[in-house]
Amino acid sequence: MTTSLALAENLLLTPYDLAPADCAETLGLVLNRRIDYADLYFQYARHESWSLDEGIVKAGSFNIDQGVGVRAVAGEKTAFAYSDDIRRKALRDAAASVRAIGATGQAGSLPVLSGRARVAALYADADPLASLPAPEKVRLLETLERLVRAEDKRVAQVMASLAGEWEVILIAASDGRLVADVRPLVRISVSVILEENGRREMGSAGGGGRFDYSYFTSARLQQYAQEAVRQAAVNLEARPAPAGQMTVVLGPGWPGILLHEAVGHGLEGDFNRKGSSAFAGRIGERVAAKGVTVVDDGALPNRRGSLTVDDEGNPTRNTVLIEDGILKGYLQDQLNARLMGGASTGNGRRESFACLPLPRMTNTFMLAGNTPPEEIIRSVRKGIYAANFGGGQVDITSGKFVFSMSEAYLIEEGRVTTPIKGATLIGNGPDALTRVTMIGNDMALDPGVGSCGKEGQSIPVGVGQPTLCLEGLTVGGTAA
Repeated sequence: MTTSLALAENLLLTPYDLAPADCAETLGLVLNRRIDYADLYFQYARHESWSLDEGIVKAGSFNIDQGVGVRAVAGEKTAFAYSDDIRRKALRDAAASVRAIGATGQAGSLPVLSGRARVAALYADADPLASLPAPEKVRLLETLERLVRAEDKRVAQVMASLAGEWEVILIAASDGRLVADVRPLVRISVSVILEENGRREMGSAGGGGRFDYSYFTSARLQQYAQEAVRQAAVNLEARPAPAGQMTVVLGPGWPGILLHEAVGHGLEGDFNRKGSSAFAGRIGERVAAKGVTVVDDGALPNRRGSLTVDDEGNPTRNTVLIEDGILKGYLQDQLNARLMGGASTGNGRRESFACLPLPRMTNTFMLAGNTPPEEIIRSVRKGIYAANFGGGQVDITSGKFVFSMSEAYLIEEGRVTTPIKGATLIGNGPDALTRVTMIGNDMALDPGVGSCGKEGQSIPVGVGQPTLCLEGLTVGGTAA
């Protein structure tokens, strides 16, 4: 079996008559100035997507991206240049550009690059795009549509999409590291519109992870079809949501997107180093109710947000952010960790070779408590059960958020009753964590569909949580 490093060298260096020695030479050019750190980030990525609407494949795309980014860091300053040309001259030109931020007078030296440090891969290196012929990919979507239509005679429209990616990266760093990773990623999504008595409502489902297309078995497609139709059917019965301050119970799994947005971004190192996060300077303080433990774990096998190594070549890991309500740390890339006197947590991530790494989440979730979810529901006399969330907005500085609920119900006298629509959750992330009164024993991760945006870069992520009860949250509704 070819190692990730050998595969990356064969794909990203050999075709351009390059070798690790040329990477070392390029880094040596940068290090002729007073530079704290420098690295080269090579990337080859193949992407495809297919979309089906009303039984017809109406869109499809395939593209290949490759190139190299060259970075130099001196103090708080970063210089960066990138090129889709990986030949020796392009590398030298990029190195000459970025070393300009360093002061003169340093005697350059060539780092000794070593690929001997091995990290156990969290996923197979198979290319998903090659795992299924094109006609079978179309048939996969057609099968999904057929399963959806068989679920309910009220189905008016079905939209499905399939996406796959195979990415190979190679990182050469001035500290001597030579690291590679081969990353597969697949995702399938389906949305359905049900129509009854002139009313139309939507439901959606899907999943994926770091697999090839064989992950989407008949049983899994059936599950997605049933879930999308179920959501749409629930929304057909929904009535306008009430508004006001009330008890809110969040379901397990995907509702962890609220935790990701309202709290996770505020725990990224750059925002805290600059003092712009609501959590800045609060290490060791209580920021959440007792029992609340939040982690970011990029080392979960095959998960959408997982990475064997991050985009700076550091192994990912389980990082405890909040433990029993106490703030323990931040998510760090190398730059912000060094400037804050710490170490990278393996959270330096970038969208492509044309982007700088930033401290970003991987799989961020709250750990389970001890309370059965049924007991949590029984404890609520009047409130709302939020089973699923749609879009939302968050202000990192203040922590204020607004989230729309895509599936929600009233809780009346300890029972989940009427479905509601048009409900929004309004609050403040740090404040919301202090309002947690009960934590379920049913922690679940999302099905593998999440993406996160920051400074124009989009990356795959995972979220999760157990059932949670929060007291006194503000709900915006549509009821008169």
